[in-house]
Amino acid sequence: MYKYWGLILVLAIFASCNEKQVEVAPEIAELPEIAIIEEKYGFNFDEFHVLQDTIKNGDSFGQLMLENKVDYPKIAKVAQDFKDTFDVRRIKVGKPYVILKSKDTIQSAQVFIYENDKVNYTVVDLRDSVVAYKSKKKIKYVEREVAGIIENSLSETLDNLGVDYMVTINLSEVYAWTIDFFRLEKGDKFKVIYKERYINDSIYAGCEPIEAAYFEHKGKPIYAFAYVADSLKQINDYYDDEANNLRSTFLRAPIKFGYRLSSKYNLRRRIAYYGYRVRPHKGTDYAAPVGTPIIATADGTVTESTRRGGNGKYVKIRHNGTYSTQYLHMKKQKVKRGEFVRQGDVIGWVGMTGNTGGPHVCYRFWKNGAQVDPLREKLPEAEPLAEALRADYFDFIGPKKDQLDCMEYEIPIIQKDEEQLTLNP
Repeated sequence: MYKYWGLILVLAIFASCNEKQVEVAPEIAELPEIAIIEEKYGFNFDEFHVLQDTIKNGDSFGQLMLENKVDYPKIAKVAQDFKDTFDVRRIKVGKPYVILKSKDTIQSAQVFIYENDKVNYTVVDLRDSVVAYKSKKKIKYVEREVAGIIENSLSETLDNLGVDYMVTINLSEVYAWTIDFFRLEKGDKFKVIYKERYINDSIYAGCEPIEAAYFEHKGKPIYAFAYVADSLKQINDYYDDEANNLRSTFLRAPIKFGYRLSSKYNLRRRIAYYGYRVRPHKGTDYAAPVGTPIIATADGTVTESTRRGGNGKYVKIRHNGTYSTQYLHMKKQKVKRGEFVRQGDVIGWVGMTGNTGGPHVCYRFWKNGAQVDPLREKLPEAEPLAEALRADYFDFIGPKKDQLDCMEYEIPIIQKDEEQLTLNP
């Protein structure tokens, strides 16, 4: 009986408190202070005196360590025993570094941290026995969708959409065998799915390879999906929505990006310098700045890497019993005769050696021993996806294809002289 009256009393008090909005000051127990630990690169910075700086002209690892009270034997041990991990001779001007120093009166360096790039860093731990190791900052990956309509060029359109220039490079490589990016037309469309890397959720650290793409050139749609067909090599290749490999046996050009097609294969070309007489041009010229990398357009063996007459410095590659390619007017060759190269390998750099009026590479294409026009040749395509992998492939690309199809094209807004100009599609 009494317990029911007790319950009624409690409820009455509760209702009364709500009705009158009586404020009751609760007793607050004092909570212990929580120390905020600043941890970077795996170290608690509060335990050290921290020196942060960048490598300057004249700086050396040995000098920096001696200035921060490190004994010479430890410096020598780092230089001799950890060359593969941290080559003290290769520190570069402008690279950030951190020195964690002891908090005693001596303030000797305990740890040296060298940033190789935005993500990777090297730690030299000088406490007790010397240890050196490489590590990475924590990276957050954020998926990004980009869709645009070309007004002038692919790079300009992506730039106006606020996209990393590397996406332009990556997209041009995905479609390198199927689309001539110097013959794009106004109104061509594209959609891209890829991931961006961020350090500490806010510092941009580059982009990952393209996962899926759609390109509409002259009204023809071409899908591209990254897929690992060889589980041992774990290398992505790109296939369309029908499982056809987008890669051809030969690349369309011997330069990845940033070139201009300055002269085509022409057997009836006339040159003023020679009195307008017919001087056949059996190559295709790609103009680019001196030093631009020249790449092999297909796998093959180097048969010549030399200098001769008007050709200047050049490389010739035999790909099989039918095809060979030649790359003229190089500044310098990177490969030697007898060397096997893979498609996309750098084999030299654009120059002006031999008979040339400006920096370019003259690309010559041989079929059955005769020079032909590579832009008119129907080049052999790579093998399509194996039949045994197709069911898995179509299951894999299904969600990505739906995602691409649902993406809407963005109209970039360009900021210019504090006025916003909207590009029409």
